[in-house]
Amino acid sequence: MELSSLSEVEAFVTKDGSTIRELHHTAAQSLAEASLEAGQGTQRHYHARTEEIYLLTAGGGVLEVDGESREVVAGDAVLIPPGAWHELVAGADGARLLCMCAPPYSHDDTFFE
Repeated sequence: MELSSLSEVEAFVTKDGSTIRELHHTAAQSLAEASLEAGQGTQRHYHARTEEIYLLTAGGGVLEVDGESREVVAGDAVLIPPGAWHELVAGADGARLLCMCAPPYSHDDTFFE
């Protein structure tokens, strides 16, 4: 069994500007917790190959996916297909979310305007 704990995983800043702690990274998928401070946003970007699912676990904000913006809160899960432009701006309480990626997250698969 492979067990990871958020308290033991070192955080790093991704290419889009969010701080993440990657819990698992295999050839097929990855799972990370991302956090944004109040008012902080990711840089609008897309992934050519990677499908993502965001699960908000605390706070919230406004998430834009391919031109459609919605307010998201803890408990919301959002599917972000490969090639979809997206950006998350945290609300007053910041945002914490789990990011599931298949294939796994890669800086090389992150593209900006």
